[in-house]
Amino acid sequence: MEIEKPSRRRRTHPEEFKQAVIAACGEAGASVAGIALANGVNANQVRRWMRERGIEPPRRSLPLRGISVERGGGPTFVPVPIPPIVSAIPDIRIEVRRGTTAIKIEWPAQAASDCAAWLRDWLR
Repeated sequence: MEIEKPSRRRRTHPEEFKQAVIAACGEAGASVAGIALANGVNANQVRRWMRERGIEPPRRSLPLRGISVERGGGPTFVPVPIPPIVSAIPDIRIEVRRGTTAIKIEWPAQAASDCAAWLRDWLR
């Protein structure tokens, strides 16, 4: 029995297609990766086409939150107000039975160490 292995073929694209993709990448706000994906081509291939034609791929710079760059200087800190953190930790609820005695306790979660100390003393 003989199994024939399928051969891989390189895809070829007409020059008009390449030029149209490159032109689309040159538009304001265009992403090389987005244009390539929309046309079924790898972004690295599109960048190669651009490089072969002496076209510099557009550089996209995303603004960083909380950082502004002054002309001639480095990044400058810009304070960002942060709302206070509301504790999502529920209150401590304990129910202890010892012999015929039962006790239920509710303690604020912020004072967990005090609760632990009280419970340790009570259980001795």
